[in-house]
Amino acid sequence: MRENRLRSLLKRGAPTIGTRVLIAWPAITELIGYAGAYDYVEFVSEYAPYDLYDFENLARASELVGISSMIKIDQEPRTYIAERALAAGIQNVLFADIRTVEDAEESVRAVRAEPKGVNGIRMDRRIGYVGGVASYSDIEKICDDSVVALMVEKKSAVENLEEILSVKGIDMVQFGPADYSLSIGLPGETAHPKVKEAELKTIKTALRMGVNPRAEIKTPEEAKKYVELGVRDFSLNTDITILYDWWRKNGSELRRIISES
Repeated sequence: MRENRLRSLLKRGAPTIGTRVLIAWPAITELIGYAGAYDYVEFVSEYAPYDLYDFENLARASELVGISSMIKIDQEPRTYIAERALAAGIQNVLFADIRTVEDAEESVRAVRAEPKGVNGIRMDRRIGYVGGVASYSDIEKICDDSVVALMVEKKSAVENLEEILSVKGIDMVQFGPADYSLSIGLPGETAHPKVKEAELKTIKTALRMGVNPRAEIKTPEEAKKYVELGVRDFSLNTDITILYDWWRKNGSELRRIISES
């Protein structure tokens, strides 16, 4: 059975680096693995088109290049998508739109096998091929090893943060400034002092309670301020953002050169 690299690193207290993709083409995941700098790739299904075949292909690609995999999923259908992703071989799950303790508890149950969670024989799809590859004990371990990460991006989540992080099985949290700014009536004001205060609260509370806070950054330089706070887990940029920035910058420069000739 393949090791869940992200889980292993968290157990050792080692730092982790991931990156995000919206492009379901497995070659993108392969290239990330070949880069040799990343521990896992996160498929941001919350924002991307996909079908269930994509889950299997993304999982196979990550296995091929020796990195772990994660999926970020919408609020609904939270449990169904988590189950299907795990059954396809995607190892870890980031749940969006967490508001309450009940949301956090549901997220944990969505990735654990019965009786601790809701996953049963239906988990034996690609990863087990109806018992031909993985045993039931393997499937149980896959579910137990799955890293459960939560987005803290709603006003109520920040207000009830200690209770949410007290839920057994929460491994990682990620503050979402854009959605949080919207939830407090300051849409888009991600640099507002109230938003920054909530982010700092999320990081400090998570560290105090033994939950790993992760920071999403665009450049390595942005990591420095988080490292000083004690953050050791990072997600570095997103495929379509990287492409857009390159196209915009270099296309504009080429247009300038042509115009001046």
